[in-house]
Amino acid sequence: MEFRLLKYFLMVAREENITKAANLLHITQPTLSRQLIQLEEELGVTLFQRSKHRIILTEDGMLLRRRAKEIISLMEKTQQELIKECDDLVGEISIGCGETQNMSYLSQKIKDFHRVHPLVKFHIHSTTADEIKERIENGLLDMGLVTEPVDISKYNFFRLPQKEQWGILVHEKHRLAQKTFITPDDLINEPLIIAKRTAVQNELINWFNNSPEKLNIVATYNLILNAANMVKHQIGIALCFNLNLGDFYHELKFIPLYPEIKTGAVLIWKKNHIYSQTMSHFIQSIKNA
Repeated sequence: MEFRLLKYFLMVAREENITKAANLLHITQPTLSRQLIQLEEELGVTLFQRSKHRIILTEDGMLLRRRAKEIISLMEKTQQELIKECDDLVGEISIGCGETQNMSYLSQKIKDFHRVHPLVKFHIHSTTADEIKERIENGLLDMGLVTEPVDISKYNFFRLPQKEQWGILVHEKHRLAQKTFITPDDLINEPLIIAKRTAVQNELINWFNNSPEKLNIVATYNLILNAANMVKHQIGIALCFNLNLGDFYHELKFIPLYPEIKTGAVLIWKKNHIYSQTMSHFIQSIKNA
């Protein structure tokens, strides 16, 4: 499968129109049509459902679109890593980040590094620890900022200084909003919005004295900003870190848990992996800190 054909395929998938895609690719419409047919024959599947005015992806087409984006991203990243200009570091560093106040620490390190190496570009991908690890394994991310509990046995890591405090995010009109801390009994039968990660849910169940039947979970979340919006609309109470979201949603209040739960955060990257000169320098700058 040629790299060029994947780019053609992605352009058609985006535009849903072969003529428009051909114009953007600066090739003729018949040429593009032949290339798509060749790709389908090579793969042995139908990628598009064609109609008079538009074409849409089949299920096989949607799978290829997802994989094609990853392949092209990895190829472009590899090309960037091999580029050298004089003695200056150049290239791109991709970092997956969970939601944590330790992002401030990482941002400062990026700022310090960029001051010395202004040609280096950083890409930040916000998601959960599980996806960060998967994307590191697939070569789509160089490094990840993840919060515990998480298995980091396969990675080199740097533990960050700040512990994350667990608590609830609650609407100011809720009866719990006036409390100074929250106990497991306070949350019995309350509608809860909790993190989707199984490891995190297990930690919270332990805090509830291993009584999952006491939890009234109405929703789960990957990123807390959307969960905060649900709390704002009084759908439920979110169990989360203290990320000072009251600065964005003034009607919300964070209250810590008691007994308290605090979570560490770590920067991870692959063990025994050959990195670009740019990435190696960035890792060293983190270690030196």
